[in-house]
Amino acid sequence: MKLLSIVIPVYNEKDYIREIIKRVQEAPIPGDLERELVIVDDYSGDGTREILTEEYSQVDNIRLFFHEKNQGKGAALRTGFSKVQGDIVLIQDADLEYDPKDYPALLDPIISGLADVVYGSRFLSGPHRVLFFWHYMGNRFLTFVSNMFNNINLTDMETCYKVFRREVVESFKIKSNRFGVEPEMTAKIAKRKYRMFETPISYNGRDYSEGKKITWRDGFSALYCIVRFRFFE
Repeated sequence: MKLLSIVIPVYNEKDYIREIIKRVQEAPIPGDLERELVIVDDYSGDGTREILTEEYSQVDNIRLFFHEKNQGKGAALRTGFSKVQGDIVLIQDADLEYDPKDYPALLDPIISGLADVVYGSRFLSGPHRVLFFWHYMGNRFLTFVSNMFNNINLTDMETCYKVFRREVVESFKIKSNRFGVEPEMTAKIAKRKYRMFETPISYNGRDYSEGKKITWRDGFSALYCIVRFRFFE
């Protein structure tokens, strides 16, 4: 029996954490896979940590890790990747923008032996909530620049849904603490010539009143990370 490790970075998601854990636990996965949830709380101050500790610390397939200061999504993934035990590693945000019902499509290329890495693209053909034009353009622009520097043809570099064979995440160490982790991982995967696939996913984006955290400053940081990690580790 193989193990799927689902890494969930969490920061101030008290309104969503119970629901995302429920959805991840109920998500369809192939019958020959078991799942573990590796949840990394990045020093939430809204009660999320207390919910995790009080309600999930005794659940058999959930492993909890807590940062003692807020560092960012990249730092949470760095911690999570260092703790996974599975043969396949999947990143799941905690904000309900991404639907765990997409797991079968994300896992199939790896299970079939076709891919080492799978990205779930919001820009192929899946249903999505209509939101911000400039966020859309920013994502497409950053993906274009990343593709140009790394000589690949992704449609959605910034997607949360990234799935890896365990050997892939063991081949590099994340240095970015914040959202620069997305171009960093992409550059390191491309450099190592891993087989990459994309698959359509649904996307229910939220706005800032609902807790969205990424800002325009993270876009400039992503540009820096695209250049930095293309040429340096």
